[in-house]
Amino acid sequence: MTTDCIFCKIIAGEIPASKVYDDDRVLAFNDINPQAPTHVLVIPKRHIESLATVNPEDGDLLGHLLTTASRLATDLGLAERGYRVVFNIGEDGGMAVYHLHAHILGGRRMAWPPG
Repeated sequence: MTTDCIFCKIIAGEIPASKVYDDDRVLAFNDINPQAPTHVLVIPKRHIESLATVNPEDGDLLGHLLTTASRLATDLGLAERGYRVVFNIGEDGGMAVYHLHAHILGGRRMAWPPG
């Protein structure tokens, strides 16, 4: 845990979140500033700064994060029409919280290019 990381504080229960899923490795919760009708964040419980800083030994955790995102999209009713999973990396990528997280966005048609 990093003491100044808002997502680490959510994991520790110091900051409330609208949880969608919780297991021993990842936590998923509704984004407080949703960009689509469904906007869920899936985060690893171990602090990893971003996708740019993962190591080969993080592969199992990343696989679990992605399979959890896929299962949640199905559970949330997004799979039939489609959805988007996004990782923002760095300032130019739009990363606001420097703790690895996947955005699950759905419930509306997504535009391309995204922004």
